[in-house]
Amino acid sequence: MLRATIAVATLFPALAQAEAFTRPIPQPQSATAEWWFLGASIAFLVALLAVHLLVRRR
Repeated sequence: MLRATIAVATLFPALAQAEAFTRPIPQPQSATAEWWFLGASIAFLVALLAVHLLVRRR
């Protein structure tokens, strides 16, 4: 397998070259995504409170 890889890299050097790195462009969040994030954050805080109350009893 190693010989095949070396042979391909030697015979076809364009296939072995890496593509230039392009920085990803972040997409803006929609209003719907922000509401979902708010709901998930509140649910997470409620879950943390529930765990705290359960652990505190012991």
